[in-house]
Amino acid sequence: MNENTQLTMKDIARELGISVATVSRALKDSPRISAEQRKRIQDYARAHNFTPNLIAESLRHSKVQPMKVIGVIVPELVHYYFASILKGIEEEAEAHGYRVMVGQSGEQYEREVKLCRSFYENKVCGIIVSQAKDTLQYDHFKQLIASGVPLVFYDRICTGVNASRVVVDDYMGAFNAVTYLINTGCRHIAFYGLPMHLEIAKNRFNGYKDALLKHGLRYDERLVRICDNRDDAEVITPELFNDEPYPDAFFAVNDDTAIGILYTVKRMGLRVPDDISICGFTNGERAIACDPMLTTVEQRGLRVGEEAANILISQVEGTLPHDRIERRIVRTRLIIRGTTR
Repeated sequence: MNENTQLTMKDIARELGISVATVSRALKDSPRISAEQRKRIQDYARAHNFTPNLIAESLRHSKVQPMKVIGVIVPELVHYYFASILKGIEEEAEAHGYRVMVGQSGEQYEREVKLCRSFYENKVCGIIVSQAKDTLQYDHFKQLIASGVPLVFYDRICTGVNASRVVVDDYMGAFNAVTYLINTGCRHIAFYGLPMHLEIAKNRFNGYKDALLKHGLRYDERLVRICDNRDDAEVITPELFNDEPYPDAFFAVNDDTAIGILYTVKRMGLRVPDDISICGFTNGERAIACDPMLTTVEQRGLRVGEEAANILISQVEGTLPHDRIERRIVRTRLIIRGTTR
């Protein structure tokens, strides 16, 4: 096992040629296991710095609850959407007597792995996480599940990990927004999205593309860019006006990117929305602080956070079976403002 991988009872069982149940009993010093076998297992665990996470099991089987702490990993707190999700998690957790421990991955895989290890070592009773953009390997999540730690994904989910998740209806949010742009006369709609290995990126892109095809518009890959922040949007946007046909609308993955597009096209002398329509995805506070105010897809982050915390707490306390996979979808809605016709 490498340094980023946490040893589990399953690993110990495999190495020693015994059952996971035997490992569990030995680590609890059960008299059902011989003294010699207990010592062998405990010595191996100690030599490999094994730290069992028994908090979730004790919560499920005892009315006397020990540390009621939920670990939460956010990619970046500077984004309104993630901040609103965190608020929803904290409110739901507080209502049930839980505290929240928060860490930011900074969109970095290595940081995400370290946070998972830190939460595990601090005996949190479960973890709520949105994966970092850099994350392409999921062993750290699988190890948590194998160790009995309840795990709930929100927003960005790992399809290769069998865990509960809460997402917004990204596909329909994008489909409805692009359909609205088309219905208001736009014919060359650019798409700024996340890296395509993320499920959220695929869903929004598919919603965009299907809306074009349904309304008989040609898909033009020249108008599709990986761009999810204002700085990049200000660099990339002028490039799309180097060749005809020029875009007459933009659909962006988030409000910050959309605002970057807005101020760039205005500096280029284009009128919004007369020449260019722009739609974002979030409905954060910045959407009403720009001029004109931004048309955007509302994600309802508070509700996403409440649902994620509700699933986790229910699994920890046993009202939801620990092995049951919950998939909840929070509906979006299009908020029409001044950047569209």
